Amino acid sequence: MRLFGVRKSALLVAVFVLTTLAGGGASTARRTLPNPVLVFAGYEFNESGGKQWTRYRYTVDNRAEYPDSLFAAAPSLPPCGSNTNASRTWVDIYDQSGKRLNGFCALKGAKDLTQLWFALERDAVPPSWVYVEMTDRQTNTKYKSNLADLTL
Repeated sequence: MRLFGVRKSALLVAVFVLTTLAGGGASTARRTLPNPVLVFAGYEFNESGGKQWTRYRYTVDNRAEYPDSLFAAAPSLPPCGSNTNASRTWVDIYDQSGKRLNGFCALKGAKDLTQLWFALERDAVPPSWVYVEMTDRQTNTKYKSNLADLTL
């Protein structure tokens, strides 16, 4: 009798698991987005405020995989400074130790992921590696990129 009870319990568990996997959540599942693939795009020199700067430019190579809706204006979310129409997703650049170097809170679409940068005074030693973190403020989802170096 005991063996029959164990088999019956195992069968019920298997049916429950298969039912859950087959139909559970299929209609509410969000599209899973990849992590950004960050690539160094070059550098440029400029002067601002009487100082010499080097601007390090980066692009997200797989930007086409992100819907523009991710960067839509989100006035219902907290503002970015005085910008009450900041984008839904903010992008921050960090060095390899986690120090924030720059941030972008008003990107208009995935195409703007080609315009990421941070600047350092011309004589400052740049970090060896940087990464970006994209934060979808509507869903509280973070997408962290690879570590990208400073070589083309």
